[in-house]
Amino acid sequence: MPMHERIIPYLERAGLYHLARLNSQWFWLDEPMVSAFIERWRPETHTFHMPFGECTVTLQDVAFQLGLPVDGEAVSGCLGEFETYMEGGRPAWEWFQDLFGELPPPNKRFSVLPPDANEETVRIYARAYIMMLLSTQLFGDKSANRVHIQWLPFVVNLDDMERYSWGSAALAWLYRCMCRVANRNVTNLAGPLQLL
Repeated sequence: MPMHERIIPYLERAGLYHLARLNSQWFWLDEPMVSAFIERWRPETHTFHMPFGECTVTLQDVAFQLGLPVDGEAVSGCLGEFETYMEGGRPAWEWFQDLFGELPPPNKRFSVLPPDANEETVRIYARAYIMMLLSTQLFGDKSANRVHIQWLPFVVNLDDMERYSWGSAALAWLYRCMCRVANRNVTNLAGPLQLL
């Protein structure tokens, strides 16, 4: 989904514009280097054991490299049941339809923002773009092609997104992914790999 100039103000208010700009550029992953890092990762200390000593990815690295806010409220919560949103028992698909204007058919993707789009349509595209960023760039899983419904509560009010510490959540997710791949016979690594 391309980033349209009309959704940039929403990305800026959410504190995700720098990440979106990184996303619009080609990101090349040096797989041998990442494999070397994985071999040196120690889950008990969340550090890389290198020949010259220990090092790790810090919150300052996340703020500098990805431009994410590191102060604010914790990004927390989950949707254990996809059929029902936890607050009020409202079906998640009704809520999705309210936020995005329609229910997604299988394999539906948002296309380019129409040039004559009204402001509500721009907000819908901004929400979709932010959900894509969260699900693929920050909190990606190994499928790499699905958007998780757990991000719906955060895109309800786009102006409130800046309250959250997206940087600390991304760092915690990276640590979690690194620990998983180091402790198990996992062949694919997910997460914000730009930080490695």
